[in-house]
Amino acid sequence: MDIFTAFEIFSLVTGVAYLVLEILQKNFMWIVGILTAAAAVVVFAMKGLYASMALNVYYVVVSFIGLYQWRKDGARMKESGAEGEIHLRKISAAGLAISAAVLIAGTVALYFILQALGDPASWLDAGVAMLSALATWWLARSIPQQWLLWIVADVASTALCLTQGMYWMTALYAVYAGGAAYGWFHWKRSGKLIENS
Repeated sequence: MDIFTAFEIFSLVTGVAYLVLEILQKNFMWIVGILTAAAAVVVFAMKGLYASMALNVYYVVVSFIGLYQWRKDGARMKESGAEGEIHLRKISAAGLAISAAVLIAGTVALYFILQALGDPASWLDAGVAMLSALATWWLARSIPQQWLLWIVADVASTALCLTQGMYWMTALYAVYAGGAAYGWFHWKRSGKLIENS
């Protein structure tokens, strides 16, 4: 087994564990996510998919923010007698508008940067990176609609990895897409709103 395949398989195994922990909203998810993202940085760098590589660096950084926020929210839930329940925030209209503007502007700007760097799938890589960055930010804030963004991003990531011959990563993103659909229904059914975001 070559090093590329080893990192892909590691990403797949830890990524599935991450998804299960995310659906259950367990804080340990963020630690597993750091390991998964670090391995994915190597995989995407080796394929020259620079936006996806940078996105995984971003995942590492946001994982620390998410862990802090989820611990804080967990303490708030414990104080209110709802310990162990999934905590949710509702996104404001302003937050939604800002998110949409960042998504569109960021995708266009990133496309031109990736074109200059010779990225083999500039539009798809840029779109996936921006959708995923936004979904991760919403995840850190416990906004349940993050799952809808993940469904779109994971389907697009599945296509991106398949077209680049990254078959283990293709499997990972296909599992992520199915898990995101389940996560959406699970969080909506089992979550408790704690505040607006």
